[in-house]
Amino acid sequence: MTGHYNLALVGCSLLVAFLASYTALDLSGRIAVVRTPLARQAWLCGGALALGIGIWSMHFIGMQALRMPIAMGFDLKLTAVSALIAVVVSYFVLLLVAMPRLRWPLLAVGGVALGLGIAGMHYTGMASMLMMPGIVYDPYWFSASVLIAIGASIAAIRIAHALKDSRQSQLAFKRATAAAAMGLAIAGMHYSGMAAANFPPGSICGAATDLSPNVLALVAGVISTAILLVGLMLSYLESRLHRDTQRLSGSINQLNSRLLHMATHDPLTSLPNRVTLGRRLEQAIEEARQQNTEVAVLYVDLDGFKAINDSLGHSFGDELLRAVAARLSSGLRRGTLARVGGDEFVAVVERLVSRDTAIQVAERAIARMRENFTVNGTSLRVTPSIGIAFYPTDGETVDELIANADVAMYGAKESGRNGFRVFEMDMKQRSIRMLDIQRGLQTATEDGTLSVHFQSKHDGPSGELTGAEALARWNHPVLGSVSPLEFIGVAERTGQIARIGEWVMRETCRQMREWQDKGHAPMRVAINLSPLQLSQPDLVDMAAQIVADAHLKPSQIMFEVTETVAMQDAERTVEILRDFQERGFEFAIDDFGTGYSSLAYLQKFQAKQLKIDRFFTHSLESDSVESKAIVSAIIALAHTLGMEVVAEGVETLNQAEQLRALDCDQVQGFYMSYPLAPAAFEEKYLKIARPALKV
Repeated sequence: MTGHYNLALVGCSLLVAFLASYTALDLSGRIAVVRTPLARQAWLCGGALALGIGIWSMHFIGMQALRMPIAMGFDLKLTAVSALIAVVVSYFVLLLVAMPRLRWPLLAVGGVALGLGIAGMHYTGMASMLMMPGIVYDPYWFSASVLIAIGASIAAIRIAHALKDSRQSQLAFKRATAAAAMGLAIAGMHYSGMAAANFPPGSICGAATDLSPNVLALVAGVISTAILLVGLMLSYLESRLHRDTQRLSGSINQLNSRLLHMATHDPLTSLPNRVTLGRRLEQAIEEARQQNTEVAVLYVDLDGFKAINDSLGHSFGDELLRAVAARLSSGLRRGTLARVGGDEFVAVVERLVSRDTAIQVAERAIARMRENFTVNGTSLRVTPSIGIAFYPTDGETVDELIANADVAMYGAKESGRNGFRVFEMDMKQRSIRMLDIQRGLQTATEDGTLSVHFQSKHDGPSGELTGAEALARWNHPVLGSVSPLEFIGVAERTGQIARIGEWVMRETCRQMREWQDKGHAPMRVAINLSPLQLSQPDLVDMAAQIVADAHLKPSQIMFEVTETVAMQDAERTVEILRDFQERGFEFAIDDFGTGYSSLAYLQKFQAKQLKIDRFFTHSLESDSVESKAIVSAIIALAHTLGMEVVAEGVETLNQAEQLRALDCDQVQGFYMSYPLAPAAFEEKYLKIARPALKV
């Protein structure tokens, strides 16, 4: 008895075989990247069900493609057994494919087992028809079908294992091509097995009344296709989630790396910052301690950089700093170069055999800096001052070495700049003193050690009191009286000057209010402003509030700025002075003659007073014609611009008389009075009856 094939169903079986093969390849790659055991088992079981049902469906659809001249059907139990065989075999396949390594012996054993399993599923499905008499199989076609099943299984396992770790963009095409080949091999096994089957004449199907072949084919086709498509969809979604997770993880890693770089490096030059410098210097010290070697710390400061930054702009200064950092780095053959401040760099030279090596590094840096820098078309030269300290003789900790190298650097500046100094023991006391001053200033405004003294200012012709200048004085509990030149410099370098300047302003206004409450006539007091204070955006508002809180008039306060500070950023100074003047405050240009003022800016400043630097006042003592001519010219210039003239540093009667003869408006100095504590100033000047000053 013979039948014929329905080509539509044959095509459907081939399609299911292709889908099943593609699903197997896709799931093998998905299972390979799953890390948790529970998820791995879930994908194995789900994949085995999808793949097994797919292979099983392909088999039964292919069987239905053969149209027989008798009623056909399938036994429910044997059909279920054949489906179970397909699912178990699929689980075994996916388990093999997901293995990290698959050697040939295991591949051969697995392929044989899988081929026999698929053949078993096929012939169990054939037996489920319960043909009577039974099906007679041609031994050659039967053997061929089993060999085809084994060969297809080995090829399928090998291909799936090879493609599971692939991440190329052509992966889908490769899997589709491999799936087509595998599907044809599976179909070839099936139709070889069908060719081996011979139905004797007069055969009947014993299961004709059980499962209808049409219903089974429809159900198998729909269910298998649905399961395979769902499996592929889940695999696609999980794959996409995996890619998105990896992409997110990569972005997070990049962000973490960027944040770590920002936390450990200077954003402008990309050099290590102070934190990284400290860590690397600690490591170098520990290594030197173990190997009994030395470490050198070089503190580099650029000479005159602030003037360049102020005159050419901060963006120009930033570009220059990048160029300096690159040049210094190229000259440091080993070790670490870090940026620790605006124009300050620190180099660490490790494993020193000789101190000459560190000195050569300093000399090489100075030589390299002699070459001009070209920034934005502007060519200029920047020179460095370098201080050198060695471990262990000059310090055993990071802080000590950096502080002592800093002290040596200031020694290089005092020696004429554009050079280097090695830390010496006599610098140690200065270093300790600088640190003590820095620490003491942190509490000086609260512990009562900082005070405000007042130095009188007098009318030039008559000698009458015209006002005073508020001056900060500090009596350190251990160091004793510390010179303003010393502690003001430290306060400016450490950034404490803004807080101290505000305190001086408040204390001066408080004392003036106290004197007025006692019935003394109001007077004008001058207060000095530092460069750092001038850069405060809220300086004018703060000053106005302090004066208002003390119930004083703004005209009672005159702020003093040195000529050098005023000309660092002249346009900015003009803006600040006008803002102060709009609030009712007056201004004085201090230390005139030491800077580089132009007549245009002197006119723009519209200052109330011009204070002649003490250098010119002292030069009058020589009675030289040149000295008198210079002072006379300054006074004439100020008067032409509508400014009062105050001569500082008047220490002798001769100086006072010559200034009076030159028509100087006011004088100030030790000849009239030293700076006095508030009580002494009150006793000497305020208790004497005098007319109220015009303020």
